[in-house]
Amino acid sequence: MEPRADRPKILLVDDEAANLKLLREILRQDYRLVFARNVREMLQYAAEQPDLILLDIMMPEMDGYTGCQMLKDNPETRDIPVIFVTAKVDMEDEIRGLEVGAVDYLTKPVLGPVVRARVKTHLALRQARETIIEQNREIQKQNEALKETARLRDDVEQIIRHDLKGPLNAIIGMPDMLIGELALNERQEQCLRVIEDCGFRLLGMINLSHDLYKMERGLYSVDHQPVDMIEVLQQVVNELQEMIRSKKLVWRATLNGIPVATGDTFMVSGEKLLYHSMLSNLVKNAIEASPRGETLLIDLDRGKPPVMRIRNKGSVPAEIRATFFDKFVTAGKSQGTGLGTYSAKLIATTLGGDLSLDTSQAGETSLVIRFMDGKCAIKPAPCPST
Repeated sequence: MEPRADRPKILLVDDEAANLKLLREILRQDYRLVFARNVREMLQYAAEQPDLILLDIMMPEMDGYTGCQMLKDNPETRDIPVIFVTAKVDMEDEIRGLEVGAVDYLTKPVLGPVVRARVKTHLALRQARETIIEQNREIQKQNEALKETARLRDDVEQIIRHDLKGPLNAIIGMPDMLIGELALNERQEQCLRVIEDCGFRLLGMINLSHDLYKMERGLYSVDHQPVDMIEVLQQVVNELQEMIRSKKLVWRATLNGIPVATGDTFMVSGEKLLYHSMLSNLVKNAIEASPRGETLLIDLDRGKPPVMRIRNKGSVPAEIRATFFDKFVTAGKSQGTGLGTYSAKLIATTLGGDLSLDTSQAGETSLVIRFMDGKCAIKPAPCPST
């Protein structure tokens, strides 16, 4: 019975017809066989990419060592495994065969079970190697696709930032122009200043979007400066005042257990824009999660490390507590994206601190920010430069 066409192809090379006949009888049931009487013929058949070559060493004109070396020197045939089949039995001959690129060494007279076992093993090894090579090619393609996606994402983000900044120029510029040209009362001027300030904040957030992308990959370099978190907190609360009012919440801030007073500071090391974004997300989350008419508490503690704790009534659902800071995790918010707490955690970590969830108090949720440098929280000492 002839072997199926999809079976591995083996090239048998020997100048003795009897040796070729013996190998044929051993292998013909399982493999497709091609025969060559010398190295010249072997090189011709090798161009057809057999799966394995069994090669005699002692042949006229060119020996098997030379033939194997020629196979390995050719990029088209170098990956075809070669097993030497020879009457040479000295250790030096076997070492030389392996040095020129053979994968194995069989001595004559050959035994059928040994030949079949060695052939099967090296065909399996070649198949495994080709599978790994193909997997590596696929991984390389995927890596290139990811790089291209990252490049496209950068391009799109740059376009978006550019397009958004155009309308922001009017939002930022017109309030000052109106204040200078119109006779406005104090309340009207205050509203325009809020619009102007929010425009600047939005501009900062647009610029921050690309920074978050860098943070995810550990590529962001922090420009450490002293930042007063009480000042940042007041800005955030002012921006979220309408949300606080609509839920009839009361917010209170304490510093080392005492209500925050005018002139108090809570200095930490980092970047003000990053802290503003982090705190805006966390306070907004606490407002949304708080029942109507309750109190929102922000406690600051000048410890080592300094800590800020944002507390609201209401409990985080048990099913999302373990993944609270993961990307896209949200619950009970029809418009929620699950990115606010994720980005806040990312920013805290990037700035050298930590953000955690505390649900130990029944009916209450606490978001705990631990800052990097305890010495920065001591009033009025500035943060050290880095």
